[in-house]
Amino acid sequence: MNFRNLKIALVFLLLTSYAFANTLIDKTPKKKQTIKVALLLDTSNSMDGLINQAKAQLWEIVNELSFAKYGMQKSDLQIALYEYGNSGLSAREGYIRQVLQFSTDLDEISEKLFSLTTNGGNEFCGQVIQASLKELEWGTNKKDLRLLFIAGNEPFTQGKINYKEAIAEAKEKDVIVNTIFCGSYENGISGMWEDGANLDGGDYLTINQDKKLVHIVTPYDKQIIILNKKLNNTYIYYGKKGYSKYSQQKKQDSNAYELQ
Repeated sequence: MNFRNLKIALVFLLLTSYAFANTLIDKTPKKKQTIKVALLLDTSNSMDGLINQAKAQLWEIVNELSFAKYGMQKSDLQIALYEYGNSGLSAREGYIRQVLQFSTDLDEISEKLFSLTTNGGNEFCGQVIQASLKELEWGTNKKDLRLLFIAGNEPFTQGKINYKEAIAEAKEKDVIVNTIFCGSYENGISGMWEDGANLDGGDYLTINQDKKLVHIVTPYDKQIIILNKKLNNTYIYYGKKGYSKYSQQKKQDSNAYELQ
């Protein structure tokens, strides 16, 4: 599956997970559902030329999930972020770093994601999956939807932790593992990225390494940009973190604009 079908896949996943919400009519208050998503991004040098595409597609996933509802109620969305395969990270920790614990602040998530850079290369997929399962607070609410998206372009089999073992742990925690191979569909299959997704009922997705990001121009673009600037001018900040949050929002608007 490529990212042309990403929205369809996500909608299907959400509808399947939420189907039970519409089977009963119950006037009693229901506990709000939370969607917890861990994004694991390969930041090794082998991702040079692909890193921006991977960031953009991961952010598209975040945007799609931000509109999800459980029944008639909007779900809470929490995003965590890891980088792996970067030689600037600790070898003892498997070249893995938790960039952000589960957060609801989309501006902060965007800032952390788009600031990641590539360096070196030792990509241990099984180990980073296992680390995220152990270090993040996934919770036990049966209504929650738990998703993991791991993106990279080296064989899924590298490292001391077997990916099958890590995915078995994910299944125990009801975390659905989805894989994003940054390369050809066939190479992702031979590199066991498809198998990784299939083991946990997740989706196998690919990013075409030879295809640049394309912004499709529409007659509404200019007006949307103007309205966005006007909306940002209504932002009134207060408190100790007010100005920093205001500046952060402006920076992430700039990041989004550069992806067009």
